[in-house]
Amino acid sequence: MNRFFKPNLDRSGRMVRGVLGALCLIAGVIVGGDVEWWAGLILVAAGLFAIFEAISKWCVLRACGIKTKM
Repeated sequence: MNRFFKPNLDRSGRMVRGVLGALCLIAGVIVGGDVEWWAGLILVAAGLFAIFEAISKWCVLRACGIKTKM
């Protein structure tokens, strides 16, 4: 299990995930307040997970063996 959670992101990948996470959080707050609460909840959850990946230097897709660009 330790190998699965080993850091696997470089600086550019962390920046991309951090920015995408922040954008998802902002979109989730806007959509959740105006349109549908469940869509906002999904966007907020995705944003929080992307920020978690950026902070921990870990990508779930890479940990599962899927190649990503960043």
